[in-house]
Amino acid sequence: MSESDNPHTRATHGKTRPWPTELRVSQDRRTLTVTYDDGAAFALQAEYLRVASPSAEVQGHSPAQRKTVPGKINVQIMQIEPLGNYAAKIVFDDMHSTGIYGWDYLRDLGENHETRWQTYLDELAAKGLSRDAPGKPA
Repeated sequence: MSESDNPHTRATHGKTRPWPTELRVSQDRRTLTVTYDDGAAFALQAEYLRVASPSAEVQGHSPAQRKTVPGKINVQIMQIEPLGNYAAKIVFDDMHSTGIYGWDYLRDLGENHETRWQTYLDELAAKGLSRDAPGKPA
């Protein structure tokens, strides 16, 4: 089968984008491992996925509206629902379920984890918030 015939291959500007081959939630429901067809794999913590949710509730409708979400250190993944062949919806145990995690976004979260996570921690500190409880000082 050629790349153009493969439904799991996506091309952008002549380049083939990696495609997820597996989404696996850990037994403790705190980690989602995403494996791609190019061999890359990322273990993404539920807390990280929750605070980086692509939902309008978290991201707002502009960069100025983006929210820093505190108190999610113990959040767990309750369910993952596939959305067509382009994304997944993650349902968390705090009942947040409005984010649509596209395959490219999950890849970006994995590849840029260190920078994104540090930015989040810095925002919490600057706002006097904590990972432990919503609105609780750090």
